[in-house]
Amino acid sequence: MVPARHLSLYFVMGSQDCAPPLSPVDVLKKAIAGGITCFQFRDKHSGLTMKETLALGRALRSECRQHHIPFIVNDRVDLALLLEADGIHVGQDDLPVEDVRALTGDDMWVGVSVHTLQEAEEAIASGADYLGVGPMFPTRSKSDAKTPLGPEGLAALCKQLTRPIPIVAIGGIRAAHVPDILSAGADGVAVISAIASQTDPEAAARALLQTVETERRKVQP
Repeated sequence: MVPARHLSLYFVMGSQDCAPPLSPVDVLKKAIAGGITCFQFRDKHSGLTMKETLALGRALRSECRQHHIPFIVNDRVDLALLLEADGIHVGQDDLPVEDVRALTGDDMWVGVSVHTLQEAEEAIASGADYLGVGPMFPTRSKSDAKTPLGPEGLAALCKQLTRPIPIVAIGGIRAAHVPDILSAGADGVAVISAIASQTDPEAAARALLQTVETERRKVQP
């Protein structure tokens, strides 16, 4: 199971999320300087070849390793293995957790995206290490995003879980949303554009982390 502290500020990014003059590596360096606690490489519809994706992944993984930031790969088990990732994150339409484990063994964390209590319970039963619950709010970062749950939906899901598991909330999250999300039961927040699309990713990450840490002290005195 993933230590909850690693989910405090979980940054998700691929080349499609960055705009010149900053490259994905530039953005990640700044995000790390700002205090992110986990990074997920999610390159979707960017037009990169597999060779280019692998090269970018290696560069991003190197940055994470230098700063002891867990490096997660989205969806692609083959890419996760080639990059020697710390974990893989799968959605409802991707490989089941059992099949991921068959390919990766028990050394990689496996996170699962869920939107309903049933999906959450199934992920837990299959051996997921953490859940990504969302979307919380409307988001442009995922074209096929489902109806937003909001903090109320997150709270209802957390209260009904039969077994505890680390939870990171995702989808349209900004700093102002953090208090309600942590109060609802999440261990942290996952963001894309709240860092990647900002003119100063380092400052954006730092502000988010400070908010998470401040609110966590209130929720968990």
